[in-house]
Amino acid sequence: MTTINKEEIQKFSDLAEEWWDVNGKFKPLHMFNPIRIEYITENIKKHFNIKTNNNFLKDLNILDIGCGGGLISEPMARMGATVTGIDASEKNIKIAQLHAKKNNLDILYLNKAPEQMREVEKFDIILNLEIVEHVDNVDLYIDSCYKLLKKNGLMFTATLNRTLTSYIKAIIGAEYILRWLPIGTHEWDKFIKPEELEKIFVSKKFKTIDIKGLKFNPFIKKWKKSNDLSVNYIFCNTKN
Repeated sequence: MTTINKEEIQKFSDLAEEWWDVNGKFKPLHMFNPIRIEYITENIKKHFNIKTNNNFLKDLNILDIGCGGGLISEPMARMGATVTGIDASEKNIKIAQLHAKKNNLDILYLNKAPEQMREVEKFDIILNLEIVEHVDNVDLYIDSCYKLLKKNGLMFTATLNRTLTSYIKAIIGAEYILRWLPIGTHEWDKFIKPEELEKIFVSKKFKTIDIKGLKFNPFIKKWKKSNDLSVNYIFCNTKN
């Protein structure tokens, strides 16, 4: 069994050269990154009772699944974390390795899917950001995360809701009208409702600490946290 969807991997491999171009095909992710990092770091500080702001992730092991070119792995490493980034696209991993080297960042990048990892209960934090809507077998995916996460560890899962609003905004709007993303980046029927994901978390013995919507404000061109889960949302879970 595997979580790898070869067509999805190919889509991102074709764009690999553009990961670090802030005005390129991944511009929406660069715009999205600050709010994701803010949400993740706030919850880490709260959960692990961290008071300092300097190098505050220094004692934590982070696994970034579907790391792409390293857009989240790098900021986490800069904040002191020991980061492992994995991606099923070899091309993505090569781009991530080159960029980290150029910036003198010590990040371990591996061309793997989570079910191919041998480690058990190794990571304090697992990041699943904009990845579950691209995998085959979400059940196996979350199961693999459970095995890799330490007891009382934190897992963040950001994805898209399957609603009419998300179809209009994330597909019609972002891909066809605004051309923020290449057409075909997302398949609406692979989007997952929060209650469906919650059900999987419960069955895998994860406890939900928090869930927030992430909403784009077109006037100030910034993302903010929201209670509206109709399009983008993020879960923060702990392992029981």
